[in-house]
Amino acid sequence: MILLYWACAGNGDLDTATAALCEDAPRLEWENFGSGFVTENCQPCHASTSADRYGAPSDVTFDTEDETLAWSTEILARATGESPSMPPAGGVDDVDREKLAIWLSCWE
Repeated sequence: MILLYWACAGNGDLDTATAALCEDAPRLEWENFGSGFVTENCQPCHASTSADRYGAPSDVTFDTEDETLAWSTEILARATGESPSMPPAGGVDDVDREKLAIWLSCWE
């Protein structure tokens, strides 16, 4: 799986791994992927208007594309790879996690 290769790459291989991830990747943008993914999987805790943020830091909000992309490195670290910890309740399948990695790594 491409995602696992990308997530496991060492610092020296990051550009090669990212290139491999992006080589034949679909064009994923906020409009055709990011917005829906963030709304469904992130905003329950990371929207500024969430009634209960379940402990999410108040300064980590994903209300807009710009706010989300500002946290892209952290999102990649926590929501993709071999042992993702976000969202904490799970529910995101491997295909959508790979699309998340593609969107944040290839098309931001």
